[in-house]
Amino acid sequence: MKQLPDSLHFVGVGGIGMSALAQMASCLGCKTTGSDRALNSPENRRIIDSLRAKGVGLYPQDGSRFRNAPPPAAIVYSTAIESDNPDFVNAPPGTVRLHRSEAMRLLVEKYSSPVFAVTGSCGKTTVSAWLAETLDRAGASPALISGGLAKHFIRDGFAGNYAPGNGKLCVLEADESDKSLLNYSADHAMILNIGTDHYSKQELADVFRRFLLQTRVSAVLEDRVLEAVGCDCIRHLNTALFSTDPGAPAELHGHRVFRVTGYRSENGVVQAEIEGRTVRLPLPGLHNAANAAAVCAGLFLLGYDPADALSAIGQFSGVWRRFDFAGGTSAGTAVYDDYAHNVEKICSCIEAAHEVCPGRAVFLFQPHGYGPFGFMRQELLPALEKVLRPNDTFAFLPVYYAGGTTSFQPKAEEVAAEYDAAHPGGRYRCFAGRAEAAEFLRTLGAEDVTVVMGARDNSLSDWAKELAETI
Repeated sequence: MKQLPDSLHFVGVGGIGMSALAQMASCLGCKTTGSDRALNSPENRRIIDSLRAKGVGLYPQDGSRFRNAPPPAAIVYSTAIESDNPDFVNAPPGTVRLHRSEAMRLLVEKYSSPVFAVTGSCGKTTVSAWLAETLDRAGASPALISGGLAKHFIRDGFAGNYAPGNGKLCVLEADESDKSLLNYSADHAMILNIGTDHYSKQELADVFRRFLLQTRVSAVLEDRVLEAVGCDCIRHLNTALFSTDPGAPAELHGHRVFRVTGYRSENGVVQAEIEGRTVRLPLPGLHNAANAAAVCAGLFLLGYDPADALSAIGQFSGVWRRFDFAGGTSAGTAVYDDYAHNVEKICSCIEAAHEVCPGRAVFLFQPHGYGPFGFMRQELLPALEKVLRPNDTFAFLPVYYAGGTTSFQPKAEEVAAEYDAAHPGGRYRCFAGRAEAAEFLRTLGAEDVTVVMGARDNSLSDWAKELAETI
């Protein structure tokens, strides 16, 4: 399809990525509808209310959209949607199907502004929101398409994963998980890291290399990403690097390096040394110091003075479900809510929790689908052994089924038993459900911390607050 059609129907419109595109389509004058199997679930109210406010017609995911109304020009779907989905089955024969990434390309082309695409295995939601907010505070008013609810942009009836902007720049989160970022190109690209989530690092490096070759103007790369992709794919780009290695050079292969040369977190105050300046960070974790350096490098390539950029970076409002404080229990145990769901994100979250936890830390992880859980099974255990403290508990919850598989393997209890057998002592365990996990948390005290972790299931956020309020 060469241009945005006059009507679109989004399958799974309540999803964090799909809802951003649906809001954008409606704001651009496209007649927009959507369906979702969890349309009436309370945990999705933030997004559903925003869609309704923006005029998106909503339906249960039972094919009813196609019974008594003219069909849309195209159906938008994601990789997670099964071929026998009721909307596919009930749509008139020949109805055009657009993958989410193709719909994004058409929407961005309709928006007609330069695109700054942020990708990487970890941190892309936080950094895209951080970059967009800092630009907005500087008066640039960019559009934002994000895989999370950026708190700064939760206003004017928008959920926070989309902001309309003034048409001069669009910051978007580019998804590497299904390689769909290769379906469009960007003017400016940022690649934060290469991790293990959906396929091997070598394969991911090739995806990023191809994405950079499609990029037109500039690129921000972590120094280790440059090592993985090589210099040939960025020769046509104005490039800046960032690094958390204090010994990194100020320049690498002719490219300026924005370095994190110091980091400390004491008594709730988090500070980093970036480009020789002390920057107060709104979130704990060395990974957030790296994110701040990446934002600074991106602003530099857009023409902003690095000193001014660093001054503005500390004002970041954050993203919903990114180490959000959910409250404290009656015993004084702090409860946090986080979207961590792959090996690197889980470990970064654990390290951040240790910075605010003088006592015992309990991590409650709900895997976000059987396929991703199976992929990370082998790599997660050795990574956890490097970051968990002796008195920590890492507990699995039953796998959240998000569709797209018929194997229903591996089970959470099997992986927990496997981990415990390899490292006996009770550090690794599995709770049969949330009620059992809540009972376990009643043993914690004022110096302890609980972190709820997992993706896709928005009810985790409500549950974290419930834990704080009822224990």
